[in-house]
Amino acid sequence: MIDKTFESLERAVADVHDGATVMIGGFGNAGMPSALIDALIAQGARDLTIVNNNAGNGETGLAALLKAGRVRKIICSFPRQADSQVFDALYRAGEIELELTPQGNLAERIRAAGAGIGGFFTPTGYGTLLAVGKETRLIDGRHYVLESPIHADFALIKAHRGDRWGNLVYRKTARNFGPIMAAAAKITVAQVREVVALGELDPEAIVTPGIFVQRVVREAV
Repeated sequence: MIDKTFESLERAVADVHDGATVMIGGFGNAGMPSALIDALIAQGARDLTIVNNNAGNGETGLAALLKAGRVRKIICSFPRQADSQVFDALYRAGEIELELTPQGNLAERIRAAGAGIGGFFTPTGYGTLLAVGKETRLIDGRHYVLESPIHADFALIKAHRGDRWGNLVYRKTARNFGPIMAAAAKITVAQVREVVALGELDPEAIVTPGIFVQRVVREAV
C-alpha cells in the first residue's frame, strides 16, 4: 500500500543533509511552508543552497533560516524589500552568496529541471551583468542568453490538501512555485492543511500528481 504521509514535520525533513540544495515554495508569505522551515531549523542542516522567489520577510520563515546561519547561498529573483533586513545584513557582511535570477528565468529554470531540459535560450538578461560568462546566441535577429536548469535535492512546498498518494491541490496564489519545484527535486516534502482519503480530491482539480511527491505531512499534527 502506498502511503507517503509522515507523522511529524521533524521526521519529514530528518535526512536533509549539510550542503543540500533545497527549493522552498512561496511568493513572500503566500504558500511558504513555514512549519517545514521551522522543522529544518531545528534539524540543524548547514551550508544549504536555497532556491526561492525572494530572500525572506521579517524574522520568520525563510528569514529565520537565514538568521540561524544555515544558508551558504541563495538563488532568487527578489532579494531586497522593506523587511528583508536579515538577508541584507548577511549579504553586506559577506556571509551569504547570492545568485540573482529574473523571476521568469527562475521559474523556467526550475520547470526545465523537472521536464528534463538541458538548458534554454531567453532574451531576458542579455546585455546586463546577469549574462556575464554565459553563452549568447543571435536567433532570428534577437539576442538570447543560455540559462541552465536548477535541480534540487529537496523541495519543501505548501499545499491546501493532499492524500496518501501525494496528490496535491493548492489554495489560490499559494500555488505559485510549488508545482514546478515538486517536479525539479529528488525528494519533495509537502506541508498540507489537511490529508484526505483517496478519492476525495477531484482528479480535475489535482495540480501536482503524487508521482512528484515523496512525503506529505500535516502542518499541525
